[in-house]
Amino acid sequence: MAKLQQRRSQNVSGDLYVDSTCIDCDTCRWMAPEVFHRDGDRSAVFHQPQSEAERLKAMQALLSCPTSSIGTVEKPLDILTVQQSFPVHIAENVYHCGFHSESSYGAASYFIQRPEGNILVDSPRYAPPLVQRLESMGGIRYMYLTHRDDVADHQKFHDRFGCDRILHQDEIGAGTRNIEMPLMDTEPLQLAPDLLIITVPGHTKGHTVLLYKDKFLFSGDHLAWSARLNQLIAFRSANWYSWSATTESMKRLANYDFEWVLPGHGRRYHSDRATMRQEMQKCIAWMEVN
Repeated sequence: MAKLQQRRSQNVSGDLYVDSTCIDCDTCRWMAPEVFHRDGDRSAVFHQPQSEAERLKAMQALLSCPTSSIGTVEKPLDILTVQQSFPVHIAENVYHCGFHSESSYGAASYFIQRPEGNILVDSPRYAPPLVQRLESMGGIRYMYLTHRDDVADHQKFHDRFGCDRILHQDEIGAGTRNIEMPLMDTEPLQLAPDLLIITVPGHTKGHTVLLYKDKFLFSGDHLAWSARLNQLIAFRSANWYSWSATTESMKRLANYDFEWVLPGHGRRYHSDRATMRQEMQKCIAWMEVN
C-alpha cells in the first residue's frame, strides 16, 4: 500500500500521488496518460483527475500498479466500482486484465472471451476481484504464457479454474514444470481455427506470440510500440537470448496480418493492416542498425 510519508515531491498537489516505491514499470503512464508521467526515474502525478473518465482510468492504474505505489490522501469511496470495471474492454471480445504482478515487472495480461473457451494471456496478479469477474465471464479454458518472465500467479489460476497452461518447453523452469501443454516445435501451431501460436525466439529462446482471428497479436515481450521513438520496437536492452534471432523472428512475423499489437511490456498499437505492415518493416529496418 502506498504511504503518504513516501509521497514523491514530483507529484502535483491533490488527492492522488505516487510514492517512492515506484519501479518505473510504465503501467500507470500508459493506462492513464492524462494523469501520470515520468519524472526522473519514476512515475508521478502531473495532473489530478478532473473528470469521471480521468478518475476511472487513474484508479484502474492504482489497482494495476504491481507495487501498490499509487495512493490517495482520502479513502477512495469508488474503489468497488473500479474493481468491477476489470477486465477492461479493449475491442470486440478482448480485454486487459489489469492487476499487474511485481514478479512480471508489471507486465500486462489479457483475456479473450470465446464460446469455445476463454483464454488468459500471461498471468496477472491473483486478485480476488479480478478472479470473481473472470469466473462470471465463463472462467478460463486455456492459460497461454508467452515466455518465462510473465508467468506470475499461473499456478493459482490453474488451481482455481482447472485451465490448461501452454508454454514452450524452452521456457519451462522450476515453477512451471507441471505445465499441461508444453510446446515442442518451432513451427506455428494452430491451437484452434482462430488461434495461431507463432514461435519467435530472441527475447528468450522459446518466446512465442499468439495471433487471434488474424487481428489481435498478443506479443509478450517480443514486439511493442515505443512512445519515445514513435514506432514499433523490440527490446534491445532487455534481450536475454539473441538479438539476431529476435530480428529474424520479426522478419517472419511480418508475413502475418494483424491490426493490434498487445504486448506484455511497452505500449499497445492499433492500425489498419496496410499501415501495420509498413510499421513492421520500419521496425525491422531499425533493428538491423541497432
